[in-house]
Amino acid sequence: MAIVLASASPRREELLRQVGCEFAIIASEVEEDNDRGLPPVELAVAHALAKARDVAAKAPDDTVVGADTIVVLDGRVYGKPRDIADARRMLAELAGREHEVITGVAVVKGSRSWTDYAVTAVRFRAFGAEEIERYLAGGEPLGKAGAYAIQGAGALLVEGITGCYANVVGLPLVTLDKLLGRAVGVGLL
Repeated sequence: MAIVLASASPRREELLRQVGCEFAIIASEVEEDNDRGLPPVELAVAHALAKARDVAAKAPDDTVVGADTIVVLDGRVYGKPRDIADARRMLAELAGREHEVITGVAVVKGSRSWTDYAVTAVRFRAFGAEEIERYLAGGEPLGKAGAYAIQGAGALLVEGITGCYANVVGLPLVTLDKLLGRAVGVGLL
């Protein structure tokens, strides 16, 4: 089975390599729109499906995997920060609170598609403006939903999680494995 990852995310690539998956990468050109008025789970799944379909149009014989990760606090969606000021705002709002990380996953093969999602609860420890500024100075928050990377220095902000760690990184591997099993009859193992 030829798998194509519809993402340029180095974190998703690393997760797939970690489990021995062989795949190609074709980055999707779909722009995420977090203001679509959809409930968070539906939004993440819709983005993932749009990305997978975009790439499937370029690789119609392959099995295409799309994913989209968002952070949700009090029903509000936090995507990737627009700039440092936006990252600063996100981190200040998340500090000392629990939020959800939702990743929508889609598999597209020809004209057929399958979708699923994972939700992980993440508790941030309390931290203040000084720590936020030190974290921002490292440049890590840009390009990451919720302005943090649990697999990097952002791990120092996280007090605990309930659910799938790989989901917080950006690709829930067990969810993808089950989805591939439903879609093409074989998972990642």
